[in-house]
Amino acid sequence: MPVHIVRLGTPRLPGEGTRIGTVRRPPRGVLKAEFASGNWYDVWFPTLAPSAEAVKRALAATTDAEWAAFTRAYRAEMAQPEARHALSLLATMSHGANFSVGCYCENEARCHRSLLRLLLQEAGAQLAD
Repeated sequence: MPVHIVRLGTPRLPGEGTRIGTVRRPPRGVLKAEFASGNWYDVWFPTLAPSAEAVKRALAATTDAEWAAFTRAYRAEMAQPEARHALSLLATMSHGANFSVGCYCENEARCHRSLLRLLLQEAGAQLAD
């Protein structure tokens, strides 16, 4: 039962399970009652979102060096105990539960969810292709 890494707000994949929003803020202009029905997320889990400062760095990154700086900053945040425990929990759950994690960014390659994919893999999670 692998973890799916998804773009929030897109149609759900078959077998995707509970959708977890690993974002700093809820979607703008969407009523809370419509988060799940609009394919945003079922549960908001900002623990695995980059800090506001790191988000600014990621959004401003136009070069590989700037993206690498964001990557280092996000990995440092995810090395903190609360985030490390959350990653471990999700990695363990991936072996027996259907769920997905995601963010709003269109391009996964320049989104923290690409790094979250790696962090979950490093923590031993089963990941969907």
